[in-house]
Amino acid sequence: MTVLIDPPQVPWRGRLWSHLASDESYEELHAFAAALGVPPRAFDGDHYDVPAEAFEAAVAAGAQVVRSRDLVRRLTAAGLRRRKRAVEVSVEVEIEVVETVEIRVDRGHP
Repeated sequence: MTVLIDPPQVPWRGRLWSHLASDESYEELHAFAAALGVPPRAFDGDHYDVPAEAFEAAVAAGAQVVRSRDLVRRLTAAGLRRRKRAVEVSVEVEIEVVETVEIRVDRGHP
């Protein structure tokens, strides 16, 4: 069992956050996070975002502290790294021209 956590150093919404990940399997990661009380909504593709307040509990439960770059390197080596993809947004806009108005601006130039 290898669950990894990096030190809480990512600021967001007035708190610092860590990343909790496994270089073994997502099943191991989900089980560890559930036992720690981390809600499923904190899962972000290949890791959980964990607030600084939960860092010590994660370490006490067996998470290995690693640098952020090492966490990413180990996830990649294990084939468990999932990069975020750009989200395509399609918006339909309907424009109706009601009246055309010509406006002239005098800037005082001859």
